[in-house]
Amino acid sequence: MSWSGRTRRRLRHWREVAARQRAARQRFRAGQREWRRTGRPPEDLGPAPSGFTLLPWLLMGMGSFSNLFQGEASNPVIAGLGLFTFNSLYINVVFRAFVKEKREAVSTRVTLLVMGLVTCGLAGGYGGSWLYFFPLLGLAVGAVMRGPQLGRVGVGLTVVAAAVSAHRSGWDAINVAYSTLLSTMVTAAILSLTDAVRELRAAREELARRAVEKERLRFSRDLHDLLGHTLSVIVVKSEAARRLAGRDLDAALGQISDIESVGRQALTEIREAVTGYREGSLITELDRARSVLGAAGVEPVLHRSGPPLGPQTETLLAWVVREAVTNVVRHSGATRCEITLSGAPERVRLTVADNGTGAAGPESREGIGGTGLTGLGERLTAAGGSLTAGPGPRLGFTVTAELPVDHPEPSEATRNPAPEPPPRALL
Repeated sequence: MSWSGRTRRRLRHWREVAARQRAARQRFRAGQREWRRTGRPPEDLGPAPSGFTLLPWLLMGMGSFSNLFQGEASNPVIAGLGLFTFNSLYINVVFRAFVKEKREAVSTRVTLLVMGLVTCGLAGGYGGSWLYFFPLLGLAVGAVMRGPQLGRVGVGLTVVAAAVSAHRSGWDAINVAYSTLLSTMVTAAILSLTDAVRELRAAREELARRAVEKERLRFSRDLHDLLGHTLSVIVVKSEAARRLAGRDLDAALGQISDIESVGRQALTEIREAVTGYREGSLITELDRARSVLGAAGVEPVLHRSGPPLGPQTETLLAWVVREAVTNVVRHSGATRCEITLSGAPERVRLTVADNGTGAAGPESREGIGGTGLTGLGERLTAAGGSLTAGPGPRLGFTVTAELPVDHPEPSEATRNPAPEPPPRALL
């Protein structure tokens, strides 16, 4: 690309940056007015710093312009070229300083070095107001060198400014050196603090976005598990009622009554799921599983042993029972389903195995089942457990869930327990 093309592109980029800055300032002023009116702090931090933020400091070089135009500088051609070179380098550096990749590039550091040599040449050759190019150089250095090297570079630049100024102006070197150090350190501190505030704001927004995504995922899981199971139960019960209607009206009415009960319970659970406070009851879910499997023509066999479980463990295992039984009814074509719950002092295991075709659903894949089982696996993993699903050792499909025991709070019954009967089959 030709020099004129690069120049046009750069000017176009600067115009775009200036337009964004103006729009950001307008939003910031509107937020400030709203703050004064309502007392609520604005979310908009205003326009982000850019090269335009540091351009007004070029006015510090007006003394050298005056010196040049009044003919007080010897070799005015060299002085004019030096002034033009310094200003061009300064503008280039300060615009690159607000883009991290460009700020850390080697070319930017080389430009700073050239800018330092030009500053030393102009200040050492002309003195007076030309010495105040050192604070301008400090601004550029502070905008670029914001890391651990800033201290060494800032002190080194201050020493150079003091030496050149002492050679040209004597005691005025103190003012030049102090201005150079102050401009370097303050610029770096302000820009670093601004970047930190904006990064913290961005991190907070990212955390809020992830929290929203997590809540959406929770709600989608609950809705999938609730509606998938409930609709499957209603379909199975409806089919049973249709089959029984011609030969056993009382049994058909019983199935219809179950449909009504399931529908009412589903409405309650959906309301609770929306607010995020629903806790599943394992005993209730096992009773439902037995009823649904029986209505679908699948023989239910339930075994339970082990100590009582805490509410969190019961809730998660109730979800597993619900999803696994729904898959058995909808996809397996099984005639028998065995649910085994065995507990130890620190670990509990739930197994749901059928003798069907070995499918968890149309989305099943090796290691875990479809959408519902995938969501359950994520929940159990978050609780320190695990979920595996796949074809059984002989036939059918097996879902196995393991969880650490969430011990229930001690109650009067647990403080004075009655003799516990040996484990037996629930059905």
